Amino acid sequence: MEQAQQSNGIAGSHAASSAARDRLMGDLKNVIQEAEAWIQDASQTQHEPDPEVRARFEDSLRTAKTDLLKLQDSMLARGKLAAQSANIYLKDNPWKAIGLGAALGVIAGMLISRK
Repeated sequence: MEQAQQSNGIAGSHAASSAARDRLMGDLKNVIQEAEAWIQDASQTQHEPDPEVRARFEDSLRTAKTDLLKLQDSMLARGKLAAQSANIYLKDNPWKAIGLGAALGVIAGMLISRK
C-alpha cells in the first residue's frame, strides 16, 4: 500500500515536471521562431543592426537551439528510463499490476457512472 502511494506521488510529480518541461520547450521554440523572424525582418529593412550586436544575437540564438535540443534529448532519455522501470516492475509484480489496473478500472467506472 505504501509503495503504491509512493509510486503515485512520484508519478504525479514526474507528470507535473514533464508538463512544465513541455511548456518550457514550447516557449523556447516560439522565442526562437520569433527571433529568427526578427532577424529576417531586420535584414530586409533599410536599417541594418550593428554587425557586432547581430553576431551576438545570432550566437545566443544558436545557443538556445542547442540547449533546446539537449533538453529534448534529456526528456526522451528520462521517458525511456521510466518506461523501462515500469516494464521491470510489471514483470516482477504481475499480480500487483493486475490488481492496480482492476482498482483503477473500478474507480473510473464509478466516476463515469455518476455523470
